[in-house]
Amino acid sequence: MKIGGLQKVSLIDFPGKIACVVFAQGCNFRCQFCHNQILVVPQKFEKLTEEEEVFDFLGGRVSKIDAVVVSGGEPTLHNDLWKFLEKIKAMGFMVKLDTNGTSPTVLEDLYGKHLLDYVAMDIKHRFEKYGEIVCAEADIEKIKLSVALVKSGSVDYEFRTTVVPKFHGDDDIKAIAEQLSGAKRFIIQEFVPGHAMDGSLSNANSIFAVENREILNGVANFCRTHVDEFAWRVAN
Repeated sequence: MKIGGLQKVSLIDFPGKIACVVFAQGCNFRCQFCHNQILVVPQKFEKLTEEEEVFDFLGGRVSKIDAVVVSGGEPTLHNDLWKFLEKIKAMGFMVKLDTNGTSPTVLEDLYGKHLLDYVAMDIKHRFEKYGEIVCAEADIEKIKLSVALVKSGSVDYEFRTTVVPKFHGDDDIKAIAEQLSGAKRFIIQEFVPGHAMDGSLSNANSIFAVENREILNGVANFCRTHVDEFAWRVAN
């Protein structure tokens, strides 16, 4: 697998677990708010991290960390992802996968091989507005298949949306919750300006600003009528 980086410890990427994060290089989306350009834009790719280096590191962390988060970029673009996860599981670590849901067949295979312990699927927008965000061809039917697969899967999960005021209004968040109806967990995340693909977003306001809390509480109340758990995740 093409690995663009390794974060050796994280207390926030796998709920309730101490983890490290492996970043897969490459993505099929070009989301305007993306802050991981070095993993997404080929012209900005940095030197790859060798798999051997990752497994050497993990070998020294058995019993010290609980899990490995495989993020990106988009990990499911890599044909050898399952082999990579299989090695991680064989070492006794739990696995969390971060995905945009564009490869339901890969996701189904990973479930079938029992290689996942937690899945976080990014929902970029309400389905009819995906093109405004991803700036690439998006097969919405495949994304819907992934949503259904994650909801019916045997492991814990969350759906999450990074909220950018320029693109997401309160009605959009409500529409996403409706489209995820019956899901266990839906989380909206704060957009952090600074390194976004679209430089014009560098001064974007946060939906989580104090003056927006009344609106946000109303959104939360609505969303909780469609999903079991709804929360917002403020950047540290």
